[in-house]
Amino acid sequence: MTRDEILTFILGILKDEFEIVNPDLDANLTETYEFDSIDAIALLEYVEEFIKKPLTQEEKKRAMEIRTVNQICDFIERVVS
Repeated sequence: MTRDEILTFILGILKDEFEIVNPDLDANLTETYEFDSIDAIALLEYVEEFIKKPLTQEEKKRAMEIRTVNQICDFIERVVS
């Protein structure tokens, strides 16, 4: 899976499920788009479906520190490698 595929997936989920359209890839989602912890948990469920495997508790814990779209992409790249 390429970074472009990951980015396309994330941008699609943000648009379709959270009504965040064309976000700045380095903007803090919480501060800029009011993306809260409940949103983050829901996004993790989509990520698990996308990568076709469950995340470990440690991975979920690390994911909760993510703030930007680029960080989400970095996280998924690490998890699938």
